[in-house]
Amino acid sequence: MIALHSEKQVICTNLGPCPIIRTPRLLLRAPRPEDADAIAASLSDFSVARMLSRVPAPFHRQDAVDWLKQQAASNLPDWNFAICDTDGRHLGTVSIELRHGQWHLGYWLNRSAWNRGLMTEAAGNALKAFFERMPNAKVHSGMFSDNAGSLRVQQKLGFTITGCRDMFSVARNAMVIHIDTVVTTRDFGQPVRN
Repeated sequence: MIALHSEKQVICTNLGPCPIIRTPRLLLRAPRPEDADAIAASLSDFSVARMLSRVPAPFHRQDAVDWLKQQAASNLPDWNFAICDTDGRHLGTVSIELRHGQWHLGYWLNRSAWNRGLMTEAAGNALKAFFERMPNAKVHSGMFSDNAGSLRVQQKLGFTITGCRDMFSVARNAMVIHIDTVVTTRDFGQPVRN
């Protein structure tokens, strides 16, 4: 077990391997080399890439291959899930990563799968599995201020807004306002009430 010490808490990173999660409409599993074409097709869509901070535009198949190789070689405690439909078609990813001593949720979905509640289902089930292993953890996330769909997903999952800041978007090659959010086990799954 790895423990990272901060002034106020000890963060344990004994997550174990990325589990396989089945939901009524989805299969969440570790990414595979054969996902490269689907990842490249999804992230070459600027509508998807522009909402992510670290994805370049244009995005090429080799970018997907490089990311998949990095995931396969990594010994970090992160969970990176491929989101697949029940026919096995790759739709996107959801990740829970340890960055700078804090857990972070990130995700993206192919545009053809938008507006069907699939990301809420995928991220919700990934977080449920995470909080079962890490019940005292806090998970940070956020979205660019022009991403209303991502804000709705996070509100459904119980995230609360903690602030905003400028963040560089590689795809846009510009600074963009980023809304920061956080969720704890206690708040998870509780919709934000206005």
